[in-house]
Amino acid sequence: MDEKIYEKVKNYIYQNDKLFGFLGAQITEMREGSAKVEMQVKENHLNAAKVCQGGVIFTLADLVFALASNSYGILALAIKAHITYIKPARAGDTLVARAQEFHRGKTLATYHITVSKKDTGEKVAFFEGMVYRFDEPIFKE
Repeated sequence: MDEKIYEKVKNYIYQNDKLFGFLGAQITEMREGSAKVEMQVKENHLNAAKVCQGGVIFTLADLVFALASNSYGILALAIKAHITYIKPARAGDTLVARAQEFHRGKTLATYHITVSKKDTGEKVAFFEGMVYRFDEPIFKE
């Protein structure tokens, strides 16, 4: 795969996905069918129980899911997503979300995403998502 596609997708996400900026997430890896994103949990990510809000973790997983599923340069949009929370994350924890393609067909693809604590490797959540793959490139050249 052309590295230019990865860079275009990464730049497009950084420039246009407002939640990415809000979370303070960083793309640390991207390949065909996979991606990795890191984010430090901050005070404004916490819920009333003083642990990372489930919606923040879901959003982090969804962002890395979008990167992996669009890494081929073909437009892919989520049609299904499910998350299981395993362990809480707290302020100061750095979370690592890794997406890996499980199956890719002509129109549908499934991805498995794990969210874990960077320093201990403890699993925080498991996310599974499915996309519809359109028959069109993300970027028209």
